[in-house]
Amino acid sequence: MDQLTNRFKQALKSGHPQIGLWLGLCSGYSAEILAGTGFDWLLIDGEHAPNDISTILAQLQGIAPYPSQPVVRPPWNDPVIIKQLLDIGAQTLLLPMIQNAEQARQAVRSTRYPPAGIRGVGSALARASRWNRIPDYLSRANDEMCVLVQVETREALQNLPEIAAVEGVDGVFIGPADLSADMGHIGNPQHSEVKTAIEQAIGQIKASGKAAGILMTNVDEARHYLNMGALFVAVGVDTSLLTGAANALAARFGNIREELNTPLSSSY
Repeated sequence: MDQLTNRFKQALKSGHPQIGLWLGLCSGYSAEILAGTGFDWLLIDGEHAPNDISTILAQLQGIAPYPSQPVVRPPWNDPVIIKQLLDIGAQTLLLPMIQNAEQARQAVRSTRYPPAGIRGVGSALARASRWNRIPDYLSRANDEMCVLVQVETREALQNLPEIAAVEGVDGVFIGPADLSADMGHIGNPQHSEVKTAIEQAIGQIKASGKAAGILMTNVDEARHYLNMGALFVAVGVDTSLLTGAANALAARFGNIREELNTPLSSSY
């Protein structure tokens, strides 16, 4: 079995929409449960969930036997953290808060071995190379990396054409929660101004030849963005699904706490 080919990257290049689920429970056990549900990709969140290298490794191992493809979001566009994530086997990264083309180039360089980039070479210690059991790992690794960058502010949207043009950027992800906050509509990514900005961004990303992505837990809105041509769309968050199902079950037996009577927000 070829352990190196990045099937998520291949799917984006082929133009096949990929439906994803956000993982914030920080558990290899729950990640394996969700890997068996049929989602194309699972986002392991290291920015807003309390993940570290060890918990991300456990989730990569839990997902590995299943068709779902892991995508890892580091807490920041930091070459040191990126190096560690790549060595434990992450091949697709979602880099938060990319504001301009230079930051996008830095993200790409962090995922490439020299001379194309600045990733440190330590494959004998790395799960990524299966501890040097993949004989051509060092020569193939660069080409199998998938770099997704997040644009989630007005500044980033202004710089979107330059960001999308960076060689090595495979996709551009719109962060609706942060974007709506930056636009003065915090907690309301479905505000008309925010939706217009998102739709314009998807059009620009598509025109650049790169894949567009978004997280949208409102089903109708998620389908809308898919119909617009977004290629990687996350449609749910594991913590929200667990909370909603648990609240609903408790409510059926009259045990719901009064402060939880209001519906859960659909905003991430």
